[in-house]
Order: sequence, then C-alpha cells, then structure tokens
Amino acid sequence: MIDEEIETTFVEDRGKLREEAKKQILVCQEENRKTYNLRRRPARKYSVNDVVAIKRTQQGPGLKLKPKYLGPYEITRVKPKDTYEVVKIGKCDGPISTTTCAEFMKPWAPIDDDTSHM
Repeated sequence: MIDEEIETTFVEDRGKLREEAKKQILVCQEENRKTYNLRRRPARKYSVNDVVAIKRTQQGPGLKLKPKYLGPYEITRVKPKDTYEVVKIGKCDGPISTTTCAEFMKPWAPIDDDTSHM
C-alpha cells in the first residue's frame, strides 16, 4: 500500500514538473526570440528578372582577397520564405545556377570603368 501511494505521488509530481519545465522552456524561447529579432530588419523583396549579386559563402585558401559578392545573377524564380533561384548572366566566378536567400543578396550595381582610373 505504501508503495502504491509513493508511486502515485511520484507520477503526479512528475507530471507537474514536466508542465513547469514546458512553461520555463516557452518563456526562455520567447526571450531568445525577442533578443534575436531585436535589431533584425525585414528582408528585401526581389522579383523575377531582377539583377543581383550573391554573397560568396564558401571560404578557403586564396579567397581572402577575392570579392565578397559574385555576380551579376538574374532571379528566375521566387520561392517561399525569402528564397530565390538565380542564374549567372555574366562572365564571373561562381555557380551557373543556385538557390539563395535574401540575406545573402544585394541589388547589382555595375562598376564604372571610366571612373576607376581616378
């Protein structure tokens, strides 16, 4: 009889502890979400046929002095959650086609060769 009583109190206490732990986890996750999103800005929206530069994501030896962005690329498809399929439209380093997110893209700004000698 004592064993049964100990077992039932143990099961009840365990359920209460689990509920309290779930509440604490939710509170902690909400705090983390607030601090993570505190200084984040919304992603820029692009449309099909926009010309962009994509960030070089692979690192390795000899790439330290290379440009941080590759391009020009043209957006061929808009996917959910600020993700885009892009295709290379010029002669440059990088993959021919890839998928990237808005966080690693910026609008393409061509370099003026006439002003580069100044």
